[in-house]
Amino acid sequence: MEENIENTDATVVDPRLDNAKWSSVLVQALPYFRHWVGKVVVVKYGGNAMLNEELKACVMEDIVLLSTIGIKVVLVHGGGPEINHMLERVGKESKFVNGLRYTDEETMEIVTMVLTGKLNKDIVGLLIQKGGKAVGLSGVDSGLIRAKKIDKDGADLGLVGEVTSVNPEIVQKLLDQNFIPVVSTVAMGETGDMNRYNINADTAAAKIAVALGAEKFVQLTNVPGVLKDVNDPKSLIQRIRMADIDKYVADGTIAGGMIPKIECCMMARQGGVPRTHIIDGRVPHSLLIEMFSDRGIGTMIY
Repeated sequence: MEENIENTDATVVDPRLDNAKWSSVLVQALPYFRHWVGKVVVVKYGGNAMLNEELKACVMEDIVLLSTIGIKVVLVHGGGPEINHMLERVGKESKFVNGLRYTDEETMEIVTMVLTGKLNKDIVGLLIQKGGKAVGLSGVDSGLIRAKKIDKDGADLGLVGEVTSVNPEIVQKLLDQNFIPVVSTVAMGETGDMNRYNINADTAAAKIAVALGAEKFVQLTNVPGVLKDVNDPKSLIQRIRMADIDKYVADGTIAGGMIPKIECCMMARQGGVPRTHIIDGRVPHSLLIEMFSDRGIGTMIY
């Protein structure tokens, strides 16, 4: 036993696991450790895992652990609830067009302030407190993400953009120096366009995963994954072939907010990312369960 570990008095050992079981867990995880070391993993972070302080701590611990053993983690985050809260605080009424938020210049300023100014730095600070090396970026930094005004069925959504290109150079340099890049999804316009754009974080994360040649793309969500019956968490579909997705959409198994998440997984797969996952961010340490066990968690698109 190591004698120089600090705070040993605070260590809590789960009485349900004896030494043999603990060692079995570690041995089973070893092949996964070997596989993932040196590989790039892009994690889209949001939802309840971002709002609940205990879950947030679990996510930060997971990511620091992954980085510590040599896995190159990129964390891409959104912040819809926090943006809504700030708009309410300043008395700004939200306007929606066909179910999508209209983003005028004033709203875009608030989006930039919340995502790049507050949330991004909060996450970076938490990662550093947990022992990680983290650097905050936005899509504007080093021209990381460029976008153009989105055209959604001819409706004007203001400064809502769709990603046109990703320049991953700055992210790759940070990964090479063992930093954890934390990316907020505000994008700059294409050449000659001085606007900044509010872009979908799931889509941005998928595009970044493709640009980096990531080995894995994970979306942390508020549901267990794709369910055969939305009212029955035990009906989780653990693996879905891309060829079967249209069938699941047609029969209503994949519906509503799950559709764009599945589309992002397909985007990443078609771009060459071997493994794409939708996992439940409400489960403590769900990222570690997915990475280091044969049981996995959530739904994998393959």
